[in-house]
Amino acid sequence: MAKILAVDDSASMRGMVAFTLRSAGYEVSEAENGQMALDTASSSKFDLVLADVNMPVMDGISMVRELRTRAEYKGVPILMLTTESNTDKKMEGKAAGATGWLVKPFDPEQLLATVKRVLG
Repeated sequence: MAKILAVDDSASMRGMVAFTLRSAGYEVSEAENGQMALDTASSSKFDLVLADVNMPVMDGISMVRELRTRAEYKGVPILMLTTESNTDKKMEGKAAGATGWLVKPFDPEQLLATVKRVLG
């Protein structure tokens, strides 16, 4: 099953995302900010990254930009899962290399359907 990295500074949100994905059979690792996600992504290869936008240390969009400079993450889907819903922020995420955008609070079925779709 696919390996997914869930990145969010909210422990409860990471827990809900991880629970939803694990219950569908995915292997999930967690990180609480963009920098921790980059460190985790350096030591393990993921098939999908799910990340919040607003986080301390390093925000999600900066993390996406950095991941996209790495050869092993050029084609890996990166979904933003955030409370941010304005068009400018979405365009910034797309320009950085985000594959898609989901708005919190998320619907578990919608999350799983989106994950399944982007993983092919």
